[in-house]
Amino acid sequence: MTAGRPRVDLFLLAGQFPGADHAATLRHAVDYAIAAEAAGLDGVWLAEHHFISYGVCPSAVALAGYLLGRTTRLRVGTAAAILSNRHPVALAEEAALLDAVSGGRFDLGVARGGPWVDLEVFGTGLDRFASGFPESLDLLLDALSGRETVAADGPRFRFRPVPVVPRPVRAMPVWVAATSPSTVDLAARRGLPLLLGMHQDDAAKADTLRRYAEAAAPGAVGHASAHLVHVAGTAAQAYAELRATLPGWLARTREYVRVDGSPPAHRDLDAYVEHLLAIHPIGPPERCVQRLAGTLAATGVRHVLLVVEGAGPDRVLEVIERIGADVLPRLE
Repeated sequence: MTAGRPRVDLFLLAGQFPGADHAATLRHAVDYAIAAEAAGLDGVWLAEHHFISYGVCPSAVALAGYLLGRTTRLRVGTAAAILSNRHPVALAEEAALLDAVSGGRFDLGVARGGPWVDLEVFGTGLDRFASGFPESLDLLLDALSGRETVAADGPRFRFRPVPVVPRPVRAMPVWVAATSPSTVDLAARRGLPLLLGMHQDDAAKADTLRRYAEAAAPGAVGHASAHLVHVAGTAAQAYAELRATLPGWLARTREYVRVDGSPPAHRDLDAYVEHLLAIHPIGPPERCVQRLAGTLAATGVRHVLLVVEGAGPDRVLEVIERIGADVLPRLE
């Protein structure tokens, strides 16, 4: 990353499209990350999902480890590891390991997750999701603080002091994916940067960051903003390509199963696609640059995560190459 432009990363969901099985979808994600490094992007963030094909990566940490080994410069992060499904100390150990072996190129982002059947399968339970996120997050931060030992005496985690091995050489930063005001406030009070999702427009993201600032601990924090991006010769071409593919991919979110058996709410997919097309950098390179610059100005964010899989695997490598050649230089 040069001093004159924001940090620009990919955000890979490893989404399954027609014609690709799970293994092929994951291989595509690896190819996209390697292409991102070649194109001059700064990093790659990996989503994590369980039991649905909207995203077929069940462990963002495991895939991050593989990509760190396949790249030399790229930063690799999780956006996000689902903390309600994991023991915080186990996740901290894995994060510290990847940080150590990669020379500090690993970024850990976590999320509360949803009230899905994952909680039943992994045995953590609905209570961890509903009210246990603050305790889990604080224990994770304690284990990544750089101190020699970690212990817990809370309602859900209780254990004697144990050595932290491997021990981080510094307090490792943790990012928080925030989709609710309570999570924004939680991250703000701890001074943790936010991962802002692609469903919000610039005004909503600016409102979120104002709320964060009102509750924040002292100190400057650099947040990241996710954006759907698709580069094509014209805006009309880009819109047509995404309208042909996005509804089918987004429909896979309907595979979520709530742990209490109630039906999940479903978006009007066509309306949601039009919302995404209206607010994100989609079209020729100059239009993408203009939209990204607008986000930077409206929010003050200097770090963007670009979702490039929307048009399906036949187009992604070309889009990544065009971001590197035609978008990055104009953001400086």
